[in-house]
Amino acid sequence: MHTLIKVLVQIFRFGLAALFLFTAGAKLWILQKFVGNVAELLSSSNINYERWQWPVTIAVIATEILAAILLIVPRTIRLGALLSALLLIGFSAFALYYVYVLHGEPLECGCFGNIIGSQLGIKTALRNLVLLIPVLIVFCGHRSQNSLR
Repeated sequence: MHTLIKVLVQIFRFGLAALFLFTAGAKLWILQKFVGNVAELLSSSNINYERWQWPVTIAVIATEILAAILLIVPRTIRLGALLSALLLIGFSAFALYYVYVLHGEPLECGCFGNIIGSQLGIKTALRNLVLLIPVLIVFCGHRSQNSLR
């Protein structure tokens, strides 16, 4: 059982890192469109999008890259899993808030660039929440590996 957990932790750890690097790269590939999406989301939340669209865009992409790096570096795996969970929960919460509280128009989130289409809403939130399962396995499984040494 210990070997299975160890293997799953490694698979999910590097899989999540690859996912975050991929999504950051996809956003960079369609940067102007992604900035426009961020501006629309900020505007719908009554936030000054002209001032905040670039800082928020940069923060999202940088945080995804940071999460990937933390997951790759052995000493920071649990911190990477924690940051990954915060990103996934935050994106899910905002997707649901945008659609169900703000009653926003369907908007392509740009999460995966132009490669995988995904509109903000329940599907985006559910996908992100399902990704919490491997995050939890990495977070808890890595701890159990360290305690067995």
